[in-house]
Amino acid sequence: MAEARKYRRFLRGTWAWPLVPALLVVGVAGAPAGAATVREQQWHLTVMKAADFWKVGTGKGVTVAVIDSGVGRVPELEGQVLPGADLAPDAVEGDERTDRDGHGTSMAAIIAGTGKAAGGEGLSGLAPGAKILPIRVPREDVPGGSSWAAAIRRAADSDAKVVNISMSTPTADPARADAVAYALSKGKLVFAAVGEGATTGTTPAAIAAKRPGELRYPAATPGVVGVAAVGPSGEPSAESLTGPQVDMAAPGVDILAPCAGKAGYCASHGTGEATALASASAALLWSAHPDWTGNQVLRVLLNTAGVPVDGSVRNDWIGYGVIRPRVAMPTPGAPGPADVYPLPDFVSTAAATGADAGGPLTESAPDEGSGLRDAVWWTGLGLAGVLVIGGVVTTVLVRRSTAD
Repeated sequence: MAEARKYRRFLRGTWAWPLVPALLVVGVAGAPAGAATVREQQWHLTVMKAADFWKVGTGKGVTVAVIDSGVGRVPELEGQVLPGADLAPDAVEGDERTDRDGHGTSMAAIIAGTGKAAGGEGLSGLAPGAKILPIRVPREDVPGGSSWAAAIRRAADSDAKVVNISMSTPTADPARADAVAYALSKGKLVFAAVGEGATTGTTPAAIAAKRPGELRYPAATPGVVGVAAVGPSGEPSAESLTGPQVDMAAPGVDILAPCAGKAGYCASHGTGEATALASASAALLWSAHPDWTGNQVLRVLLNTAGVPVDGSVRNDWIGYGVIRPRVAMPTPGAPGPADVYPLPDFVSTAAATGADAGGPLTESAPDEGSGLRDAVWWTGLGLAGVLVIGGVVTTVLVRRSTAD
């Protein structure tokens, strides 16, 4: 499927070009291969300044429902996973803690990994204090089958505040759309991957010229926050689909996650990984402001995002901007009205649920500078290049690694 993680070696595939500026900045004389810790190889945590905003909140007290292939038992998630639901067909062995392809486990670890594995040197999620509610579904959703719709409704009726769907399908489904409207009526935030598509080349010029991708769901469903992917330089990733369904963006290149079926970690990429980081950002902000509504949490995430450099309020590449919890956490600004959903694509659904729809920039937060290539990315860019070169390709050796 489009969001299936594609494990790759460094500089293999269409996603590697954003790292070239980093190589030009730092050269190749970095730490020797394998010398960096797992935490240091998680470039997105360094560039996003996670250590700073973890002083404000870690996601504690917030549950994220992960609608995916299940969440397996890995050291990074010990004590983080709550009893969930298994909505996979009866013929599929196991339950919601059985993850046959590792996708859901990886997304959960990117969100809420504790870093306590490997003697405290393991993988950390962006919101390590959050809990995970696993809801297992088939990786493909068929309209009429409505397994994803049932999962969204199950999440809506749970204590989870954030719903993460790091998957997509090319077909709309009225039952799924109704489930999203129901989730929003219950005060939840729903994030979904916008999907990946083929590109015509790997150079910046070729990527800039790529055609808009197809609409994929539920990211294109009104009320869902569609998430695109960017790389270490802040540029949209080569594979991330573009279009009106894109509401925001997050890192989605060389994101460490537990390897499927193996010990150790692998570098993964895609809009699914970006979605997990967007969901984690919402959990972070909600943990710091537990009295806020989902509308207010989302509005502040939008207000504090690194905005497009083309001067537009939003564009089809990164939506309203790249998430910046390092700004949102310490300086959120006014959260705006509690009962106004901040994305305009929810007008029709809002009318059906009695909610109001509004624009995303009704309340401006204090900022440290804007632009897709602002300091949130460039601060750690050189370090990211060194660590990717010197560590990511050998990361699978950090724990009791098996052959790649």
